[in-house]
Amino acid sequence: MGMAQRGYFTLLVLVYAAVFLTLLSALSGYIFVQKRLELGKENREKAFHLAEAGLEYYRWHLAHWPDDATNGTGQPGPYVHTVVDPEGGVVGTFSLAISAGSLCGKTNTIAITSTGASAADPTYTRTITARYTKPSVAEFSTIVNSNVWVGEDRVISGPYHSNGGVRMDGTHNATVSSGVSTWSCTATFGCSPSSNKAGVFGSGGPATLWTYPAPAVDFNGISVDLATLKGYATSSGVYIGPSGGYGWRIIFNSDGTFSVRRVVGTTQVWGYSTENGWQQERTVMSNVQAATNYSIPEDCPVVFVEDNVWLEGAVSGKVVLAAADVTSTNIDRSVILNNSLTYANSSGDGITVIGERDVLVGLQTPDSMTVQGIFIAQKGKFGRNHYCRSECDSSHQGNEGLSSNLDPFVTRSVLYTNGTVVSNGRIGTKWTSGGSFISGYAQRYDSYDRDLATNPPPFTPVTSDDFKFVEWRDVK
Repeated sequence: MGMAQRGYFTLLVLVYAAVFLTLLSALSGYIFVQKRLELGKENREKAFHLAEAGLEYYRWHLAHWPDDATNGTGQPGPYVHTVVDPEGGVVGTFSLAISAGSLCGKTNTIAITSTGASAADPTYTRTITARYTKPSVAEFSTIVNSNVWVGEDRVISGPYHSNGGVRMDGTHNATVSSGVSTWSCTATFGCSPSSNKAGVFGSGGPATLWTYPAPAVDFNGISVDLATLKGYATSSGVYIGPSGGYGWRIIFNSDGTFSVRRVVGTTQVWGYSTENGWQQERTVMSNVQAATNYSIPEDCPVVFVEDNVWLEGAVSGKVVLAAADVTSTNIDRSVILNNSLTYANSSGDGITVIGERDVLVGLQTPDSMTVQGIFIAQKGKFGRNHYCRSECDSSHQGNEGLSSNLDPFVTRSVLYTNGTVVSNGRIGTKWTSGGSFISGYAQRYDSYDRDLATNPPPFTPVTSDDFKFVEWRDVK
């Protein structure tokens, strides 16, 4: 081989060696970068799970110390915890920032920000925020402590539960649960002759969402301590005492205020309920006095009325209103929904209405009526009594007929309920006889309010004493 050929071969080897070294260097760099990326991803995932561990840790802490927002230190945060593996090695840390929301001086929700960092590389962090609160009745569209018949005209959105049996002829999009496996369906529930039925039965559905027997809801457990509410209202909220008349008419205004008028005149009418038969009632107002205006206190939005209440208006913000007499053992107060009760804004508003006895849809109500909120009939029922027009026939006692000016209100068209109904007794807002509609609202639409389910008004009854996530966000 000549000198020229040897030189050419050497040059060729050098060129290929240079290319090889370049490729090797690029491949090594790529592998190194990928390794760093994988380690970074691994450490970010570790940081994420450490942040989750922080949330779970504080949920455990709240189960033991429900009102503690200082991690047991009594000092402001953040609160840093080291996490170790079973062998004692350090996995990483989580840091907690905790803030408690309180109303009337009582903690009602706790917000937590948890930041996790892996011990392998603390520069990688993940932050999660969550809000803990106790689950409330607002997670249901309806809770009833009695047997119930849901008519074929009813359209229900959200979970529906009865501690008794359920005849479900309506339609629904969530679970319908009964606390019993079987029950005796009588003529008042459309069964003639009476017969034993499954916990949930009927022509409605879908039946795949029916469940029975389901755990009963403890009505004693979800009852509101009305005396405590009165204390909050007296000290920091709004307390309205006995009227000296028939009760109070309360109208909520969209600017965060409400007006109160003493009811000094009512029209006595006959109303019928399954529990009590025909009784005289005074749910129709005939004379009210001038209004006194109140603002809803932001730091304690509790309104306690020691008398009956006629309620309507547009609610701004979140507020709880209770009608009760906690002094007299033999007197229970009720709320009459006299007109539509809605929200002033598209989101962020809510009301919990508590009747010590009943929450009733009155006689003199709109043909199309909307009520929004959480309605709790603590000892009685949520419903509308049956009324008879002035020409009541001989099948009645003869004196139940209304005055003719009230005849148009006997039958109404549509009732929209958006929120939650909690009723100790049987719910009913429509009455039929022989298959014919004779009183109440012809069509009913019930839906639960997702915003109230995650952020209900203060002192809404809870269904569990355990805190749970209601909001969870991966911040970064």
